Amino acid sequence: MDLAKTLEDPRLLPLLPSIYVAWADGELSATEMTTLCDRVDEIEGIDVDCKEALGAWLNAEEPPQPNDLAALLSTIRRMAAGLAEPERLDLASLAAEIVYTARPGSPLRAPEARAIAEIESLLGVMGPELTRSILQVPSERTEVDASPSFDPASLGRFLDGPRADIRGRMRRLLVQPRFRYRHDISRDDYREVVLAWTKEIAERGIGPIGFPVEYGGEDSMSCFIGAFTVLGHHDLSLLTKVGVQFGLFGGSIARLGTKRHHDAYLEAAGNASLLGCFAMTETDHGSNVRDLETMAVFNRTTDEFVITTPHDGARKDYIGNAAKHGTAAVVFARLLVGGEDHGVHALYVPLRNESGETLDGIRIEDCGPKIGLEGVDNGRIWFDGARVPRTALLDRFASVDDEGVYHSDIPSPGRRFFTTIGTLVGGRVSVGAASISVAKSALAIAIRYATKRRQFGAQGEPEIVILDYPTHQRRLMPRLAATYAYHFAFEQLIDDYVAGDMDSRVLEAQAAGLKAYGSWHAIDTVQACREACGGAGYLAENRFGALRADADVFTTYEGDNTVLAQLVTKSLLSDYQLQFADMNVLGTIRFLATKAFESVREAAPAIGGADERHLRDRKWHLDIFRWRSDHHVSALAARIKKRLDGGMESAEAFTAVQDHVLATARTHIEYLVLDRFAAAIATNENEDEREVLNLLCDLWVLTRIEHNRGWFLEHGRLSAGASKEIRKLAIRLSGEVREQARPLVDAFLIPDGVLAAPIAR
Repeated sequence: MDLAKTLEDPRLLPLLPSIYVAWADGELSATEMTTLCDRVDEIEGIDVDCKEALGAWLNAEEPPQPNDLAALLSTIRRMAAGLAEPERLDLASLAAEIVYTARPGSPLRAPEARAIAEIESLLGVMGPELTRSILQVPSERTEVDASPSFDPASLGRFLDGPRADIRGRMRRLLVQPRFRYRHDISRDDYREVVLAWTKEIAERGIGPIGFPVEYGGEDSMSCFIGAFTVLGHHDLSLLTKVGVQFGLFGGSIARLGTKRHHDAYLEAAGNASLLGCFAMTETDHGSNVRDLETMAVFNRTTDEFVITTPHDGARKDYIGNAAKHGTAAVVFARLLVGGEDHGVHALYVPLRNESGETLDGIRIEDCGPKIGLEGVDNGRIWFDGARVPRTALLDRFASVDDEGVYHSDIPSPGRRFFTTIGTLVGGRVSVGAASISVAKSALAIAIRYATKRRQFGAQGEPEIVILDYPTHQRRLMPRLAATYAYHFAFEQLIDDYVAGDMDSRVLEAQAAGLKAYGSWHAIDTVQACREACGGAGYLAENRFGALRADADVFTTYEGDNTVLAQLVTKSLLSDYQLQFADMNVLGTIRFLATKAFESVREAAPAIGGADERHLRDRKWHLDIFRWRSDHHVSALAARIKKRLDGGMESAEAFTAVQDHVLATARTHIEYLVLDRFAAAIATNENEDEREVLNLLCDLWVLTRIEHNRGWFLEHGRLSAGASKEIRKLAIRLSGEVREQARPLVDAFLIPDGVLAAPIAR
């Protein structure tokens, strides 16, 4: 039978849409096709010729050919062309309208309407969606309304804070053509590009900006860290090279050395004519700096220190600038004077001559290919009797006089060690803050892309912008909120570090904790954003590969994150010890395990109600986060006490409860972040900006409670009803943040030339 000719039969008109849908997707089983044929046979009033024609169209043994289906679809669309808004009709209504138009005076009969409705149900698609799939009525593609409720530039200035000028200066430099990213070049060439960038930053006076004025700087660590955070948006090999040269090498000379060292080296380090390394880490000892094994033995006869690597495990490893460019290093070694080991000290040690050849007693190797940061020449250094003068000792905290006598104003070796290491806390502040810049870059790329990229949607309608999917919002919006939260926490940390007024132990603990959890957040965010961009996120040009590979080391350099988190908890226990000065550590732990539990219970905030007003109350947020932190400290002390009572040594007892140690650190840092976020919002005088920042803060808090709601439920601080409402509210707030997501990432003020991802244009 010629199927095309049957289309001219007006009796078939009401069934044409059903016939087309039955074949179009090719997904009906033989059983379903038989059922469909049975429905057609049950229609009253259809004569034998008409049923024969229908049977030909629905013959599973000989399905219609593509040209037959094309003719069928063309007939349906021609018949529907004159209808008003046919895409809004269900299948039966469309059939009725077609019949009404083509057979005036012969409307769709009831048996036909029932059969068509049953067929529509059988096909599994009800309502206008099926009609749109047939007619494919074009709709205008509208762009997402990105009208912000605030001025992104104004919010950006608030985010930049007191470091706005230097950050603007750094951004203007990085958009210059010579700072464009270089792809498809060799590792050696890449290192030379990064070196050239570093030297230009030095020439612009930004590299040494933290050095004293008399040595070419501006004596502003605030500005140095501010510039460093902007570098976190650019190539992270450059950030690392700048950090090594000016922050670690130059910074340790400035902070551990005295005037003679400053006079000899600082200006040259600041203008990058003297390129240096920070040689602390050893193959066998990274985080455990106290037990480094490189030896610096004083030889009174020659008035020199003789530096030796006793075995391969004590070689200096992963040292930036060492493999090629570095001509000197600040080396951390055990200082032995007159046979007495005075612990780890820092010395200035030349590595190469002006021709780039290594000096006597020194051997250097390239570390080889790395996961990332291939623009940095990391190397390994061995010392075999390398000699430096006595004055090479950076002697701010300890010295050896010309009689070979060791002196220090800090009599305690332990305190002297921590004082020496504590002066380097700026590295953790800088790296942690820069890691948040990495998260900002990833979010800016992913969110910009998500406001343009469309996928799926109802038939006949435009595809949906992927950022309008709740799953996409839940993936990105809480991380955007967390990034804002960590931003403000680090800004306050920078201020506290620069001011120098905070107790050094507290500052060191906060820097350790924020660096750890901030960099973990950055890595998590980069991965989530990469996945959120699908295949486009896997292209090198869109930068996620470089961001992920280069930032990965943030979790281990400047201190392994897990170790740093434990330092936070140790500091919390020490804080309690200071409150009860007459107690030793053991006494403090025993006290915490008894009396403190009572005070924590007494201070417990009200159980969370299920209404939105309560769940978004900032005081309740602060109270419950503070209480959770205090509770973890007390519970941890009880666990340690139990093990001490059982005969364990204190170090062993602490190690045995490491899971709880890390949980205690996280709860404290989350309280700290919330406290800093809330305080920053309170200082903003712009009502529109406060509103969106409070929205972000609410989302971050509720997301953290949602992720830990099992703990809050177990400890009676959350009702079951409130737990359910928190999830619903977090979903809703993610949708509200989505409406401002593009301007919120625009407020990061990352220049397009620095973001440089085609999908983010």
